Amino acid sequence: MRQQRIGHNPFASAAETVRWFGAVQAQDYLGSLWAVALRTRSATEVSVERAIAERTIVRTWPLRGTLHLVAAEDARWMLDLCAPRTLARNAQRLKKEHGIDGRLVARSRKVLTDALRGGNCLSRPEVYRRLADARIATGAGRGLHLLWWHAHEGLICLGPRAGKQQTFVLMEEWLPATQPRSREESLAELARRYFASHGPASVRDFAWWSGLAAADAVLALEMVKSELLAVAVDDQTYWQSPGNAVTRAARSCHLLPAYDEYTVGYQDRSAILSPEIAARADSGHGIFHPPIVIDGQIVGTWARVLKANSVAITCRLFAPLDRRQMQSLATAAQRYAKFLGLKQVRVLPSRPRGAASR
Repeated sequence: MRQQRIGHNPFASAAETVRWFGAVQAQDYLGSLWAVALRTRSATEVSVERAIAERTIVRTWPLRGTLHLVAAEDARWMLDLCAPRTLARNAQRLKKEHGIDGRLVARSRKVLTDALRGGNCLSRPEVYRRLADARIATGAGRGLHLLWWHAHEGLICLGPRAGKQQTFVLMEEWLPATQPRSREESLAELARRYFASHGPASVRDFAWWSGLAAADAVLALEMVKSELLAVAVDDQTYWQSPGNAVTRAARSCHLLPAYDEYTVGYQDRSAILSPEIAARADSGHGIFHPPIVIDGQIVGTWARVLKANSVAITCRLFAPLDRRQMQSLATAAQRYAKFLGLKQVRVLPSRPRGAASR
């Protein structure tokens, strides 16, 4: 948690936070805003969204075919490095299931370019209408897969939110031009960012997070190995930046979003989630449900209920909490309310299964 800057040495801006990680998973948009704010001084939902609107960070599909937030200057080289493999792995499936082939990609590319050129920001329904006008069907998930394909090609990315709708923009207009990197430079930089922000981590963790082929992940690690510190635990080698070596564990409670880098950034999550808890249906394996983390361990999940001037935090605890832990949970809930710009917060902890009522 200290390496990931949760509750320790936060960054001054959303862009610094995202740049440190290389990429922050953003499949859950609102959750990703909270993930960034957790690691940024005095950040709020509004200030992180402002960073997107001001184009210092951008939401697109650079790793694993999944939405992430990345620093504006990193989007192109990450796509150049990782997107071709993702497209190649999905091409046959998309052709078979959705009829997406080279001709359709070319037709839809022209439609999108014409519709978005000149700084236009269009919502997904508006983009679908333009495609439909060109007799390109978008039903049954086809439209989303087309947008996904063009984002991987670097044609489009997500722009600022318009109300509750995400918008799409032309990447060449939205983001400043950057110098291209060689494949070797990109591999080294991605590994450098990952092990600095996620370490201690294994090369298998890095391959999972990046979506790189195992051989490329090993090659990337070899390029930066001299810059890293190796730590052996149970016959497994973990790597981290020596300047950020952790000498003590992070304590206190944190309400993390679903798909937070603390949980989703590793293939092996056994250090933060016991097998007994991982087997529970309501654990979400530490990824799919927002986790409650106390002293580094997942102890439950949480959900929010928003009202006009307040937020209620409903907790599903896996075991009873002591007084210190309950106080820490209340503090974490207050931090989340502040992120939302709300002054009132209620914490509604559930009684763990099998626990006696008090």
